[in-house]
Order: sequence, then C-alpha cells, then structure tokens
Amino acid sequence: MISLARRITALNRGLFALAKWLIYAIVLLMLWEVLSRYVFSAPTSWAPELATLIFGPFFLLGGPYLLHLGGHVAVDVASAHATGRLAVLLKLAGLFLAAVFGAILLWFSVPLVMQSFSYGETSYSAWNPIVWPAKAFLPLSAILLILQAFADAITAIAEPENV
Repeated sequence: MISLARRITALNRGLFALAKWLIYAIVLLMLWEVLSRYVFSAPTSWAPELATLIFGPFFLLGGPYLLHLGGHVAVDVASAHATGRLAVLLKLAGLFLAAVFGAILLWFSVPLVMQSFSYGETSYSAWNPIVWPAKAFLPLSAILLILQAFADAITAIAEPENV
C-alpha cells in the first residue's frame, strides 16, 4: 500500500511540476495584452480571458500536492504540540476532512462539467471560447485531492514517525 501512496504522490508532484509552468504563460499573455493596449493601441479581446481560463488549472492542480506538503492554511494549535498516536489521529482527521471536501467538490462539479460540455457552453464574451475544458479541471482536481488524502493517510498509518 505504501508503494501505491508513493505513486499517487509522485503523480500529484508531476502534475504540480507541469502546472507551475502555466504561470509563465499567464505572465506572457498579460504582457502581450499590456503591450497591445498601451504601445500598439490595439487591445485584445482574448488575452485576459485566456489568462483567466489558464489560471483555473494552475490553481487547481497545485492543491493536491500542497495537501501532501502541508501547505494549506491550518490551525495547528493542538497538532503542533501533539506527538505519537494523537499526532497521527489529528493528521488522519485533517486528511478525512480534505477527502470530504474533495468528495463534495467532485459531487457538485461533475454535473456542472457535463452540462457545460453538452450545451457547448461558451463564455459569451467577444472572444467566446468554450469553457468546459477549464471546468473539467474541477472534478479532476477533486479526484486527485481525494487520492492524495488517501495516500497521506496510508503513509501516516504505515510510517507514524514521519507525521
């Protein structure tokens, strides 16, 4: 089981490593928009919206790996001083809550994406791109978050000294 946990974490680490490069695409898009608008007096209708659509996957794919790193905001008044079994139980409780959040996100996002896909939903802007690909990252990230919570729970139980 610990091997499975390591593979899940490696998957999330790899996706995070890919997703972090999206910020450069966003910066380039916004730089292009600023140059187009203020230097060439020809603003684009697509660059700000594309940057927004790219930011969603950037943000969402970072969450599962951030859970593994312990980088989310936490109130650790009790867990900072806990040791042994109590530390493991508090870690497991936090991971359970993260998995519940992921399950709720998955439950509500799948119909949203399916509806967006079936309707061919667009942004209704001047550029008017389809939006379901960006929305599809919601259930994907929810699944990855649940898997990472599961992987970290396995690790916490199998290797309690690392908690």
